[in-house]
Amino acid sequence: MVQNRIFETAVQKLETLVRKLENGDLTLEESLKAFEEGISLTRACEKLLQEAKGKVEQLVKKEGGKWEKTSFEEAE
Repeated sequence: MVQNRIFETAVQKLETLVRKLENGDLTLEESLKAFEEGISLTRACEKLLQEAKGKVEQLVKKEGGKWEKTSFEEAE
């Protein structure tokens, strides 16, 4: 749950930064700072997504009606 909130907060910050950059109201220095922050947030989001992917398990029904857990990578 905590990671979900962290991810959502980072995405919201990214959206805010993008809007500011698209508006064109920032100085060059402010734009560069916003861009750097955006890159940092993007990397943090990618890390959280990779961690989540590693934890995902899917239930796969086998022959005979038995269920087994499989890692996300194995299910693909």
